[in-house]
Amino acid sequence: MREDERALRRITDAIPENIVILDPDGVPLYANRATLDYTGLTAADVVRSDFRARIFHPEDLERVRDQRQAALADGVPFEFELRALSKHGAYRWFLTRYKPFHDEHGRLVRWYATGTDIDDRKRAEDRMRNENVALREEIVRSSMFEEIVGSSDVLRTVLAQITKVAPTDSTVLIQGETGTGKELIARAIHNRSRRASRAFIRVNCAAMPLSLIASELFGHEKGAFTGALQRRTGRFESADGGTIFLDEIGELPHETQIALLRVLQEREFERVGGNEVISVDVRVLAATNTDLTQAVRDGAFREDLFYRLNVFPIHVPALRHRVGDIPLLVEYLVERYARKAGKRIRRISKETLDLFETYHWPGNIRELQNVIERAVILSDADVFRVVASWLTPDPAKSAVRGDSLAGDLAQRERALIEGALRETHGVIGGATGAAAKLGLPRQTLESKIRKLGIDRYRFKTTSKE
Repeated sequence: MREDERALRRITDAIPENIVILDPDGVPLYANRATLDYTGLTAADVVRSDFRARIFHPEDLERVRDQRQAALADGVPFEFELRALSKHGAYRWFLTRYKPFHDEHGRLVRWYATGTDIDDRKRAEDRMRNENVALREEIVRSSMFEEIVGSSDVLRTVLAQITKVAPTDSTVLIQGETGTGKELIARAIHNRSRRASRAFIRVNCAAMPLSLIASELFGHEKGAFTGALQRRTGRFESADGGTIFLDEIGELPHETQIALLRVLQEREFERVGGNEVISVDVRVLAATNTDLTQAVRDGAFREDLFYRLNVFPIHVPALRHRVGDIPLLVEYLVERYARKAGKRIRRISKETLDLFETYHWPGNIRELQNVIERAVILSDADVFRVVASWLTPDPAKSAVRGDSLAGDLAQRERALIEGALRETHGVIGGATGAAAKLGLPRQTLESKIRKLGIDRYRFKTTSKE
């Protein structure tokens, strides 16, 4: 019997698949050479009581503990997917199959457990699942518009830059005022890159609570903080193989800037509350409507991160700098919203086009989109017209009554801020807050509110009356 056992061990040692032999209760007795080579353990370690705890991920052991005990008691074949720790300190997924061996009397004598490496398959499945989640989110979330519309020289310059940088993997920093279509530029870069068939993950850094930004970007382990009831995959893992678009990058807190710098330099990170190093292949596109060079001088943004992001800068022009594109944009958007509303609009009035071409568009294309959608909804005729009062008067053309220009600007700024606070009932942050409506970073708006002495809480009171 001893000679048979030695022969059996020689055979199992020659098999490149991980094999462990266990007693009828599931206690390890022997592991073949492939298992020892993978784990870095010795034959003496195999028979220790903590053998399984040293190999398998604690979350997986907890997940299958009861099922394993029940299956061992039944004495029939079973299998689990578990993460096993290599001697290099990294976990890989294995499909572990348990098969019972009975003697001639039908008594259970041994269990044979084989481990097949399925890590590549699991990662592909996770990546596909994450991409599907991102796709569903993208379908739900309406985009600004589907195509880049226009033929002005400044827009042609941007398109030429997109054509040059898209095929590369270079990091791009897209700068421009709020509402100019920075996300559209990012999507154009992704769609013309070799990553076009993979995920495009958008993250609005200004719309997330500061305490959760790191978790959103890099994920977290179970128990990493209060409310972390299970492990969560971050946006960078979801974007593996694809592109991540970090909108409002200037809003990142300092500690998250450090983690992002590591991703850009080394292509790796750790989940919040974890110590497992995760490697990713992600192209980073970033956007901001603030002056990052000034933020660097003010100490609000890391200089080394700025240079890592600013590999290929693209400046998106404001709508007032591409007036020649307005007729094309208006025609495109009117047709889009008329079709959506089930209306037929045959032409656009000349007065409306003249009004649009002389207006300063502080909200840029996003404001143009909103005005046109509103006009289409209210329209009962086949001619598209816009009421001039819907547009905000140009501060530079408003009447000056002896007060200083600075005073006029302060009053104008106060009116805009109070109007946004009134619409949002005093809420500043979030996707529907006053900061988002004004196209300002949350901290900037809060600073202006303090400077102007505005009591935002009175707007909360107003909303309840």
